[in-house]
Amino acid sequence: MNANSPVPPAPSPFSDAFVRVAAPHAAWAAEQLETFNAFMPTGPWTADLDRRLYQQAGRDLRISVLGSYDTTDGSWLWGWANPGFRGTPAVGAAESLREFGQAHGVPEFTEEALGLGGCADPRMAVETLAFAAMGVLGAAGYIGVQASPDARLYMVPDDPQVPLAAPDPVTLPRMLLTGAGVHPGGSARSVVSGYFDRHRLPQRPGPGRISAELPGGAPVDISFDDAGRIASVEVGAIGA
Repeated sequence: MNANSPVPPAPSPFSDAFVRVAAPHAAWAAEQLETFNAFMPTGPWTADLDRRLYQQAGRDLRISVLGSYDTTDGSWLWGWANPGFRGTPAVGAAESLREFGQAHGVPEFTEEALGLGGCADPRMAVETLAFAAMGVLGAAGYIGVQASPDARLYMVPDDPQVPLAAPDPVTLPRMLLTGAGVHPGGSARSVVSGYFDRHRLPQRPGPGRISAELPGGAPVDISFDDAGRIASVEVGAIGA
């Protein structure tokens, strides 16, 4: 490799099936996670997992356990595989994800434990896994907390009080680009199309582009370059 050769991207720790099912939810999940984080106050937290109750800085939230991450060996254990929670309502979301994985051939959602310690950035891999789970489940956010010196606990809210994000003409370009960057090997077109599908907005796909209309009437036109990446996101004025 000479000095002018591009550095090849690090291999993804996730399967093609995982990327395929996660990418269409990535832009919506980025938007919703931002809304969720703004909704949750910062401060001390407690969790009663038997009661599915998470409390942070005075706010009570009903949750479901996704899984846990052991920082000593870099392993992830799904909630449905944890002997302490197996078959209980506390892991209902994780059980739903396992069923989805079985139906769509996604090993990351069906294997009891995942070894992520060999990833270039194990912590980022864990966050990507939880983020993808949030998107596939259509959950209103996800929570990751340090449950002990060697373990992090991940949960998703299951509570109607959490606000749902609405498409915003100002933040839309950033959300689409953020979503497309989560899974570099995924399809940017599926990220864009999945975003509009999630918000139930009609879209008009065409060669090298997707057009849609946001609530309120603002037109949106997304173009893709020859490599399939998002080249531009143009949001017009209402009535344009």
